[in-house]
Amino acid sequence: MKIKSVMALAAGAALLSGGAMAQSGDWRTVAPENLWVIDTARGRILVELEPRAAPNHVERIRALTNQGFYDGLKFHRVIPNFMAQTGDPKGTGEGGSELPDLKGEFTFRRGRDSGFVPVENSGPGLRGVMGSIPVVTQPDAQMFVTADFKTPAQGLFCPGVAGMARAGSPDSANSQFFLMTGQNDSLNGGYTVFGRVVQGLDVVKALKSGNEAADGAVGADADVMTRARLASSMPAAERPTIRVAAPGSAPFNAAVEAARAEKGAAFNICDVQLPVQGG
Repeated sequence: MKIKSVMALAAGAALLSGGAMAQSGDWRTVAPENLWVIDTARGRILVELEPRAAPNHVERIRALTNQGFYDGLKFHRVIPNFMAQTGDPKGTGEGGSELPDLKGEFTFRRGRDSGFVPVENSGPGLRGVMGSIPVVTQPDAQMFVTADFKTPAQGLFCPGVAGMARAGSPDSANSQFFLMTGQNDSLNGGYTVFGRVVQGLDVVKALKSGNEAADGAVGADADVMTRARLASSMPAAERPTIRVAAPGSAPFNAAVEAARAEKGAAFNICDVQLPVQGG
């Protein structure tokens, strides 16, 4: 199961959109059942799962993790400034689990209670953050003309985003996934976003990279996931606790403004990395 090895595209000019929504607090604690703990020889990677965006894919990740399926599997395909792919028991990109393939969850329905905060408007829809994932969606006003009082939304493939790998069919995701280390707009709408790295992106970037001529295939000495667990299954004394800046909060807004100042006219949603506490 291979994903397209297209390098990140240049971002267009962007404008900051509107005021941020009020939040009840500056920080929110990631629920233990949504905190995915991936240990490697390079360090620990913490991923916040987002079941609102991809409930079936998150359930698959949880199920395979609880089976110990991911323990010892290679990061078999790693392309710098793009992504690191793993989750294949064969270590070749052609394997999967014994569970049936999943139907793609490329879009989802977002309600007013999603906590979405717009950050920029560079084309159709608003780009912002819901939980920890970057999304493009329609304004809340659109919800008043829909039967379910929700509006379409789509995850965006920015650095840190966790996506499911698949074969040619859009409904062929199974066990393989990839963690983004760069922006790649060509994946948007064609692959499922199911979470985002909230701590350890530096670890992902340090994974042994593959041969460019071999489409990123790493080979026998690839780094592995020594162990993958949900924080909810770990003993309380060992369980990491992560607090992420809530969209619209003071630390979130400061991170957005710092990124805008650094990038200038080239700023886009993928430049925003969420402030995190704990670990």
